[in-house]
Amino acid sequence: MVKRTGPEVGPEGSGGEKAAAVEQERILAESRRRETEIEPDRYEPWQASETFIRNGRSRRAGEMLRRAGVFPKPGDACLEIGYGSLGWLGQLLCWGVRTGDLHGIELDAGRAAEARLRFPGADLRIGDATRLPWPDGGFPLVIASTVFTSILDFVVRQMVANEISRVLAPGGALLWYDFRVNNPANPNVRKVGRRELAQLFPALRGTVRSATLAPPVGRAVIQVSWLLGELLEAIPFLRTHLLAVLIKGEK
Repeated sequence: MVKRTGPEVGPEGSGGEKAAAVEQERILAESRRRETEIEPDRYEPWQASETFIRNGRSRRAGEMLRRAGVFPKPGDACLEIGYGSLGWLGQLLCWGVRTGDLHGIELDAGRAAEARLRFPGADLRIGDATRLPWPDGGFPLVIASTVFTSILDFVVRQMVANEISRVLAPGGALLWYDFRVNNPANPNVRKVGRRELAQLFPALRGTVRSATLAPPVGRAVIQVSWLLGELLEAIPFLRTHLLAVLIKGEK
């Protein structure tokens, strides 16, 4: 576990640390399984369906951040939870954030090594998000993208949420993107709906909307017609994710 510099919060004293360790091992094992069983190029950015998903979510996220008055600017320290080998780091650079403004925590050392090669000069650390190694209130923007659905234990989810709330600056924003529906073919992920999202971050307020055409549908349709993909994505029940911008109140 990574030692944090902020105060102790959350349910660590009630078995939370043990639960976090179990979840950490399970998540890493699932990551290794996916690496061997899923075709390696499924999520490559040159895939048409992946481009469709990324363009849609980044465009909508940018609009929501702008409307909330929290769109990141050069000099704003931005933290991504679970940045993987790329995450939203590249998008932050496209939005004008500087490399030195990028911070992140990633459980998988191999993915972290890839990201460090791509973003030299960024503060990209290896560790788990239940104990973030940053002080209170230091980040105007924190991103959590497809992280919480990989955590099956609600206690551990709450520990991570507490840490995000702790390091988020007053008036700062959490940019959230994750599944709102379960995948019946994958028991290693569990949805986070609107109600649970509110439970995880009771002190944050903002806008939550559904987003992203169901990936299996998108992979089949986008190869045929981009326009058809956009038309289908306009149907609410075909959107499988939640996209949210949640603001921490000023002190």
